[in-house]
Amino acid sequence: MNKRKLVLPASIILTILYFALPYVQKAEPASSKSQVVIPPGSYLVQKVVDGDTVELKVDGRLQRIRLIGMDTPEVVDPRKVVQCFGREASARAHKLLENKVVRMEQDVQVGERDKYGRLLAYLFLPDGSNYAQGMITDGYAHEYTYQGQFYKYQAEFKQAEQEARDANRGLWAADTCAGDTKQAASQ
Repeated sequence: MNKRKLVLPASIILTILYFALPYVQKAEPASSKSQVVIPPGSYLVQKVVDGDTVELKVDGRLQRIRLIGMDTPEVVDPRKVVQCFGREASARAHKLLENKVVRMEQDVQVGERDKYGRLLAYLFLPDGSNYAQGMITDGYAHEYTYQGQFYKYQAEFKQAEQEARDANRGLWAADTCAGDTKQAASQ
């Protein structure tokens, strides 16, 4: 038997490559999010909705999280006007949470989800501090007890609000809302 090697002219090889290359998948550079090492029980904040609501990827699914024990003035609810100190609270949330790895803790006393289907939880920042407690202490949020229900950090959050009120911080200041966040934000 006579075995011959098949030799293709360069022009044919170049033609094949020209038409085949658009179909070859290019390697994408790794994004900064995929390079973050996330320890077990922690999650990367995917989106900050507003001061008291964020989105995390939990067990491979995007979950909307409503923070337990705090309430920030509204900025995104289409049924309501932007409330006093809402923009400031939202900006602070973005600064503290956006693209950060946080630890999430649920509270069996309040249940897993609220009436809108959002997961209920506390978030802890990379430095270990409780996000909600810090927002309340700094005057960006009210302590919020839902229908008189007890929750794990209730005493700490109530104390944080009292400290913010006494110091006239944030939404408690006379030149902002003096605690009345239901009024419309000034332009």
